[in-house]
Amino acid sequence: MILASEAEAKAYVASLCEDTALERLELLAHLLKEENERQNLVSRGSLAEVWLRHIADSAQLLSFVPRGTHWVDLGSGAGFPGLVLAIMRPDDKFSLVESRTKRVEWLERATEQLTLANCKVFGQRLEMVETFAAGAITARAFAPLPRLVELAKRFSTKDTVWVLPKGRSAIEEVNGLPRKLRSVFHVEQSRTSSEAGILVGTGL
Repeated sequence: MILASEAEAKAYVASLCEDTALERLELLAHLLKEENERQNLVSRGSLAEVWLRHIADSAQLLSFVPRGTHWVDLGSGAGFPGLVLAIMRPDDKFSLVESRTKRVEWLERATEQLTLANCKVFGQRLEMVETFAAGAITARAFAPLPRLVELAKRFSTKDTVWVLPKGRSAIEEVNGLPRKLRSVFHVEQSRTSSEAGILVGTGL
């Protein structure tokens, strides 16, 4: 079912987490609105649908990745999907990679205010981050898929799950990959838009 309202989005997220996590997500929404007055983290119009456009859109990625995973969120920016996932999966580990100084400062403040001990912010370009084996790789609006794969494949093992919300461009971006890589990914329907897709892949 495609979520159609803020109420449906919040109820969906609530069904996936405990009350304490939901409270933290409410705090995240509040902090985001405050920070958006200082820097343009997300479009102002999307704040009216923060649960649908940002929180539920991030939360739906959990269904593709097992618990106990070390996630890498590339170009974490406003904190989506990384902060949402870290709140909802306190036993998972999260590496948030962001090179823009103001956004790094936001991510560091947010992780502190949300008491997310499972998050580490890497304030540098991805090329400069020391290689490690990631259990899951995610990114939202980071780079076109071929470039994203090129930059992040050194963190990937045969068991790594790639889970990439790609909006309307999902099928087009998969088709733009070399044939060998094209078979790694498939498109899942997004819960937050009938026109959006999520790229899911393993074995890269």
